[in-house]
Amino acid sequence: MKQAHVFISGHVQGIGYRQFVKGNARKLDLTGWVRNTEDGGVEAVLQGEESMIELMIEQCKKGPFMAEVEHLGFEWEEEEETFTEFTIQ
Repeated sequence: MKQAHVFISGHVQGIGYRQFVKGNARKLDLTGWVRNTEDGGVEAVLQGEESMIELMIEQCKKGPFMAEVEHLGFEWEEEEETFTEFTIQ
């Protein structure tokens, strides 16, 4: 299992972005979490198969209908804990 920490900026709050990430992560059998950040962005931790994480990152670059993603950055990390589901924090 792999883990990626993802940071998304742009017009990504107040448009269902976190629900979009949660729904797609569950479809891809990923666990972890997603939350809004104080600076107006979104942050997520994704755990699962590397190929599924990479697919999720591509989906995050587009986002839901009203999203305007300006930047997406991510880093591969060592797992500090194992998640059993995907949640919105």
